[in-house]
Amino acid sequence: MNGIYIHIPFCIKRCSYCDFCSSVPKAGAIESYTSALIKSIDNFPVGGVPSDTIYFGGGTPSLLSEVQFERILNAVVKKFDVRRGSEITAEANPGTVSEDYLSSLRKMGLNRISFGIQSCKEKELYTLGRIHSFSEACKAVELSKKAGIDNISADIMLGIPYQTKDSALESVRKIASLGVKHISAYMLKIEPGTRFDCEEIRSLIPDDDTVSDIYLEAVKALDRLGFKQYEISNFSVPGYESKHNLKYWTGEEYIGFGASAHSFFGGKRFYTDDNIEEFIKNPCAEPLTEDSEPDALEEYILLGLRLCKGISLDRIADLGGDISGIESLISRMIFGGLMIKSGDRIALTPEGFLVSNGIISSVIEKVTKI
Repeated sequence: MNGIYIHIPFCIKRCSYCDFCSSVPKAGAIESYTSALIKSIDNFPVGGVPSDTIYFGGGTPSLLSEVQFERILNAVVKKFDVRRGSEITAEANPGTVSEDYLSSLRKMGLNRISFGIQSCKEKELYTLGRIHSFSEACKAVELSKKAGIDNISADIMLGIPYQTKDSALESVRKIASLGVKHISAYMLKIEPGTRFDCEEIRSLIPDDDTVSDIYLEAVKALDRLGFKQYEISNFSVPGYESKHNLKYWTGEEYIGFGASAHSFFGGKRFYTDDNIEEFIKNPCAEPLTEDSEPDALEEYILLGLRLCKGISLDRIADLGGDISGIESLISRMIFGGLMIKSGDRIALTPEGFLVSNGIISSVIEKVTKI
């Protein structure tokens, strides 16, 4: 089943660590972008595609007015075969929502919300450039519940300036205690060109060993609190995994709309340029090809080993991989505590996730004889 992604590239303030496609909107920009989005959806060359997830990401989708949100959602429903009971998610900044706003979105069909809470510590939030306080985040979660949106996800950042193991675990415990159903715990990566890309910030973040310890302790704490890990950075109460994001890791198709949005559809990977103004001027421009013939074997390994359920050796063989010499590699990984094997399936442990890029490259190299 297909997923639909809608990118909203606007924020009240750009966070210090962010390198996503987003900007502070000028007067009228959100309305112009909304109209461009609808035009791009209306003119997508294939209609009626069965879809069971819609995801508004950003940026800050909660900067859309109720009317703008409804117009975009109606365009999606009109163009695609959106199935009853579909998961409809919007990312939101806790400092941008009210009960009336959330109630309006719920009436339109929104049934899942993802708040970028990041930390319970005000100093950490301030340094990240977030516009909300932790008390505002707590209030936003409660307002969401009052509005009838109980499927709530929260983001936490690990390895950020001024964070210690104790403060990170305090954030994990406090955010988990809010009654959310899903938590995404991301380790900070300093991206080139961001405000965090400087020695001053690097001197304030925990060292690599400490960040690794924070991640592993967070995994254990979340498990004790009832959040089961199902992907490198994602944890949920059983049954509340993100259906949309799982599409990315299990090879299902999805169609993205908006500046910088990526798609995997019709066996091809393509994307829209990240120039917001150009998208507004020409929303129906030909998408840019990322990969016209994705390698099914490499993608299965690359994406599947992000998941706790891992990958099947039989499936690797079915896709043309040579598994005859992989047992020695698997044995070394298991001995090092980085991998587990059950039947024909291999999967990474939390320790393995910390060095997943190297392990994944080794597996691909072994089965493809590069």
